[in-house]
Amino acid sequence: MGERFNRRTLFGAGAAAAGIAGMGLTATAGTRGAGEPVVATERFHGVHQAGVATRPQAYTTLVALDLRPDRADRATLRSVMKLWSEDAARLTHGIPALADTEPELAADPARLTVTVGYGPELFDAVGLTAQRPAALRALPLFAVDRLENRWCGGQLLLQLCADNLLTLSHACRVLTKNVRSMTTIRWIQRGYRNPASASTAGPSMRNVMGQVDGTVNLNDDAALNKYVWDSGADQPWFAGGTVLVLRRIRAEMDAWDEVDRDSKELFVGRRLDNGAPLTGSRETDEPDFTAAVNGIPVIPENSHIALARHRTDGEQFLRRPYNYDDTPPAGEISDSGLLFLAYQRDPARQFVPVQQRLSDADALNAWLTPVGSAVFAIPPGAAEGGYVGQQLLDM
Repeated sequence: MGERFNRRTLFGAGAAAAGIAGMGLTATAGTRGAGEPVVATERFHGVHQAGVATRPQAYTTLVALDLRPDRADRATLRSVMKLWSEDAARLTHGIPALADTEPELAADPARLTVTVGYGPELFDAVGLTAQRPAALRALPLFAVDRLENRWCGGQLLLQLCADNLLTLSHACRVLTKNVRSMTTIRWIQRGYRNPASASTAGPSMRNVMGQVDGTVNLNDDAALNKYVWDSGADQPWFAGGTVLVLRRIRAEMDAWDEVDRDSKELFVGRRLDNGAPLTGSRETDEPDFTAAVNGIPVIPENSHIALARHRTDGEQFLRRPYNYDDTPPAGEISDSGLLFLAYQRDPARQFVPVQQRLSDADALNAWLTPVGSAVFAIPPGAAEGGYVGQQLLDM
């Protein structure tokens, strides 16, 4: 540990910032030198943090942390943000972090993104209650929720995504070990989805229940600016940020296995083979909720897509789901399901109305159980040479 901090002291904040800015030109070009293979990178600096509107990578690791009680202050938070930003700017471009003890593991950035979030409790802990965005508040408890404390809350979030598990594992270790003296880990959740290279060649990702997941989503700048990125009207420092709702939803797979195929399609409202609505032939076809046969709706009113579909213009948000499949607790056969990530300006207006309908009547409720829930403010991106959260912490 002493060597790590000595090396950081030797570099100094100014030297580190200059080094990151200098290496950005060559790293973002995507080359490793003459005759060497091109590497896939995603930006770190920018108006918005990467990892939100970025094309989803194959894997994610989500880490919730808390500041240590004896270090819970603004200065500590600033130190954490500077360390993370410094290392993330390097790792996302295939350059080892400062004092990286396994630098070879950084060689393949694999479209790594590092996204940082602030939980509601953080603002109180560091004396910034007045700067907490009004939209950042805990979700109400829904009737279907069976929340477990081990999957809830967190003062800080690290959302790491990449197309290579080794890259992801290395980034997670680097970014968490460098803040051990200031933070403790509350939980870690890991997920996966269709490889990015295959996601554009067919339907959207499939969840562990076999269904196409994430068909109707925001996918253009105008929609993102309207529904996702904050305007800064409430908190000027938060302009360009967004609010993440994270839900861990366990799938009761043993019971789902006993349901016949036709019933599964009716409960969801889509065909299993290609994700098309029951009134269409392709995944992207608009569902016709008025279609009926002998007076019976083709798409049941309590089907998942009928209730999840926005009823007003404001009930729209960006979704980025990942599957999970973990070692089950003792006495249970499986523990798998969905890590549902939704980004929006205000969950109370966008996410909660949709989730309330699903909680009240979704035909899938017998097989889906929310066991984890958290909300985080995702600050705007960092400028070149700057750090995430600078708009707040340097006020």
